[in-house]
Amino acid sequence: MHPERGISRFPVDLLVRSLAIGTAAGSRASLGVAPALLTSSATGRGITVAKVVAGLGIVGEVLGDKLPGAGSRLEPPGPAIRMTSGAIGALVLARRAEAGVLLPVLLGAAGGAAGTWGGAAWRAAWVGKGPDWPAAVAEDVLALSLATFAVRR
Repeated sequence: MHPERGISRFPVDLLVRSLAIGTAAGSRASLGVAPALLTSSATGRGITVAKVVAGLGIVGEVLGDKLPGAGSRLEPPGPAIRMTSGAIGALVLARRAEAGVLLPVLLGAAGGAAGTWGGAAWRAAWVGKGPDWPAAVAEDVLALSLATFAVRR
């Protein structure tokens, strides 16, 4: 733990990254857990398979979101899944930082809620203004950027 670097037992950087990974997970549920797995230093056949599956999960979710039949992220259990994914991603970040987990997990879940409802509002603002895909791609870029920032070492 590094109290000299942050608030109490939590480095400020960890708190910001926890919120970022949660927000990314609110946009694309796979972005809470998969980036932490993809940047893991663990090795072995099982980890390699898990990393491939995680990467494919991200690609599948990003592509699937553009399909006309994609459901609303606001329909249950969507928000709970996204908030849980953000919380788990933040948990991994806290463990890597050897810091306490409670506040990062709460921020990850809060970010998941913000990304879920904020992303839905962003997409709703595009309704009737043209095709939906430019808004979806812009959201992808933001979510992937937040996830990348969150897991940087």
